[in-house]
Amino acid sequence: MKIDWRRKLSSRKFWVALIGFVTAILIAINWTEAEIAQVTAIISAFSTLIIYILTEGYIDGKREENNLNINE
Repeated sequence: MKIDWRRKLSSRKFWVALIGFVTAILIAINWTEAEIAQVTAIISAFSTLIIYILTEGYIDGKREENNLNINE
């Protein structure tokens, strides 16, 4: 079974689950609240960027697909 990474990386559920997992690990190893907040912010920023890039790529691909269909 092939994993659709584009779909997984653009999933908000995936990013929330990742943040929850990382937060729990950091709490378990006794990181401070401020350090945990910084890591969570970095993951959130990264996920926003990845979702934006994948979405724009999808939209651009559909636009090109429509342009090709119109020109044929």
